[in-house]
Amino acid sequence: MKIKDVMTAAPRTCAADDNAATAAALMLDGDCGILPVLDSAGRIAGVVTDRDLYIALATRDVRASELKVAEVARRHVITCGPDDDVHMALDTMRQHQIRRLPVEGFGGTVIGIVSMNDILLTAGARKGVRTEEVVGVLQAIGAHHHPVPHIATV
Repeated sequence: MKIKDVMTAAPRTCAADDNAATAAALMLDGDCGILPVLDSAGRIAGVVTDRDLYIALATRDVRASELKVAEVARRHVITCGPDDDVHMALDTMRQHQIRRLPVEGFGGTVIGIVSMNDILLTAGARKGVRTEEVVGVLQAIGAHHHPVPHIATV
């Protein structure tokens, strides 16, 4: 199965000069948790997630209208192509512990987003992706990055 068979086409995007309030509104309206950040030529220059926005706003104590997307967007972007195999995307997600990949078209344009949810909704014995495989990737993605302190109960 190819990425183009499961991706969400024509995703919402934003510009680096947009503010966090605009990005959050785009995410809310598009029911998504990630926005590719495009440069002036329409090529992918970064990504920003709902988590990135929340952490930045909570730790910097600024208004969403005062925080530029460029200040929180990740510039190192992991992508896939529309003709890539879904299994390759799952391996990439597992390796980088990410849930969503922008789908890069010709010349660095963004033509879609593929998420773990997209893949999970199409998984099944007849679809070429086993549900157990998706669960394994989700477990790898969800692994704690840092030791989690445990609180002893009496």
